[in-house]
Amino acid sequence: MYVKICGLREPEHVHVAVDAGAHAVGVVMNRTSSRRATDDEAMAVVSAAGGRVDTVLVVNDMPAEDAARAARRLGFDVLQLHGPAYGPADFATALAIVPRVWRATSLSADPSLRVGASGEEVLLLDSPSPGSGEQWDASTLAADAPEGTWLLAGGLAPDNVAAAVRSVRPWGVDVSSGVETAPGRKDNDLITAFVRAALTA
Repeated sequence: MYVKICGLREPEHVHVAVDAGAHAVGVVMNRTSSRRATDDEAMAVVSAAGGRVDTVLVVNDMPAEDAARAARRLGFDVLQLHGPAYGPADFATALAIVPRVWRATSLSADPSLRVGASGEEVLLLDSPSPGSGEQWDASTLAADAPEGTWLLAGGLAPDNVAAAVRSVRPWGVDVSSGVETAPGRKDNDLITAFVRAALTA
């Protein structure tokens, strides 16, 4: 089970996630997000990861070319293009600059559930309101889940991730608000608990 902890801005939380067994850490650089990181914060997260896990730059309101150049400049391993604003041409543009691009979308957008439909390496399925902690009925995917490398996200937390994994059987899981005590404020104990619950599901 691949585990990604998203919305990080502080090196301390990166170390906690890695020590707990996470496989990726994400940094959000959306203009409207409470988790928006500065360039310096983003570089600090990448530095703290030290090549031990995948580092993922998450954007939803930045042109794909600008986002890809930012991912390369800041040293990220992966660019995650999040939301319906990005079409196949945007993925092609990004992939010409960075080799690893993920597609994140919501079921409410009626997306293609084929991993790689836009050339992405990984598909992430999120709730209708990404980063809100809003839960959705993941059991709707149980009979028609994507095949291959895809992440389940949206309303996951230490107390429900194991049940979601058993129900839907994703390749991996992603969390942000579910390991926070307030919007944008990560908690070390919640990070550790989430990773352990996901890995032992």
